[in-house]
Amino acid sequence: MIPRLIRFALLVCLLFGARFADVRAAEIPRREPSLTVACYYFGNYHPGDPRNERNKGPGWAEWELVKAAKPRFPGHAQPKVPLWGYTDESDPKAMEQKIAAAADHGIDAFIFDWYYYDDGPFLDRPIDRGFLGARNNARLKFSFMWANHDWIELHPYKKGAPKTVLYPGMVTPATFEKIGTLLLRDYFSHPSYWRIDGRPYFSFYDLTKLVASFGSTAATRAALEAFRAKARAAGLPGLHLNAVAWGQPILPGEKVPTDVAKLVRDLGFDSVTSYVWIHHVGLPKQETDYDFVRDAYFKYWDRADTIFAAPYYPNVTMGWDSSPRCDQRDVFDHSGYPFMNTISGNTPERFRTALQRTKDRLLAQPGGPRILNINCWNEWTEGSYLEPDTVHGMKYLEAVREVFGDSHAKSPAAKP
Repeated sequence: MIPRLIRFALLVCLLFGARFADVRAAEIPRREPSLTVACYYFGNYHPGDPRNERNKGPGWAEWELVKAAKPRFPGHAQPKVPLWGYTDESDPKAMEQKIAAAADHGIDAFIFDWYYYDDGPFLDRPIDRGFLGARNNARLKFSFMWANHDWIELHPYKKGAPKTVLYPGMVTPATFEKIGTLLLRDYFSHPSYWRIDGRPYFSFYDLTKLVASFGSTAATRAALEAFRAKARAAGLPGLHLNAVAWGQPILPGEKVPTDVAKLVRDLGFDSVTSYVWIHHVGLPKQETDYDFVRDAYFKYWDRADTIFAAPYYPNVTMGWDSSPRCDQRDVFDHSGYPFMNTISGNTPERFRTALQRTKDRLLAQPGGPRILNINCWNEWTEGSYLEPDTVHGMKYLEAVREVFGDSHAKSPAAKP
């Protein structure tokens, strides 16, 4: 009799336990798929770069343009003042502050604008000394977008002056070979380098300059395949090569490929992305409304999802105001970079809405991309930055955390 009662009690417990588990499972919200949030980083806010020292003088950094900026029209919010001060990003302690703020607010990776010309690297100190020297760099991934555009003398630009090319974006095949060796030796094997499916992420900014460097699409494809093979020979499973797509040029000398979707396909890229909204959206007014630009970019995103064979990683842009790169004595009008119309109304709340809509759209695509990027961590002289200023404080970073923070399991490693 007792064994029967025990068996009956066990059966009741199992039945009601299973029922209770089903109810509990229904009460617990299903965790949404994780999204990777990357953020571009422009590294010209440090003294001591040899090229800047030669061209601008000892101690120069782009902070000088930020400090010199003035209002150029009624209601124009300039200058911008960094809450953290005019820090030296090549100092590991300064970079530790940036890494901690980024990781604490839902950002997974910095994509450094990375420069390498025929005569060697440029603006590499924030990476080599700053990020790699930071004690907490395990908290944030890093990767590179090769900014292979012409470097032009426009810091600041005097209207009417020649737009002198200091360093051409085109490189020789031998230089590209050196680039591959350098990346594999010094960066791709670093434990914090961002990988997608185990493969280091490396992006190309200017596809036109890339093809011109090798002379043809076929030769460029062969060079990229050789780069991939070199990575496999070094023990990596391959590379994740990304292309930045444009719909319209911004910088002097930029040319949009005739058929960018075909070029991306012919070159064999693994994914496509954008650097900034205004590569796809014109600014018709001196103060063009943020929501207008956002909605126009989302229409481009619709098109990108249909024309590219590779996955498209969307961009969220914080703002645009390149007036600090203009000679402040010149008349400010829309006459070509950096004399350009601006984005206005880009409040933290509107930025948050853009992030939320991007997140919702990505999650609504079953099996679709789970990556987005933000422009930018620190494009202070182009008016697109998440770093805190004296007006909004941490509000833009808080917007990122409000939208993405709960869906990220951040590494607790090595806080400074």
